[in-house]
Amino acid sequence: MYSKNKASTAKDKPVYVTKINKELCKRCGICVQFCPQGVFIRDEEGYPVVKEQEKCTGCLSCFYYCPDFAVEVKKHDEGKNKKDDGREK
Repeated sequence: MYSKNKASTAKDKPVYVTKINKELCKRCGICVQFCPQGVFIRDEEGYPVVKEQEKCTGCLSCFYYCPDFAVEVKKHDEGKNKKDDGREK
């Protein structure tokens, strides 16, 4: 018998990690406006800030609508164990 409790513990860590590159960002706020989950807020300088990372569903709206390519969205576990991938033993 399968338990749904195991799935709920996965919610403790975000499935996706969202980052804003301030060097590329022009503070237009498009990512804030188009995020259906309300992941972003704007700081006192107008830059988007990831406030509710756990709400990110990986829809990539912020990524696709950003005119400056300043948003990055990755799966939480990307980059782990890359040293072992593709190696012959």
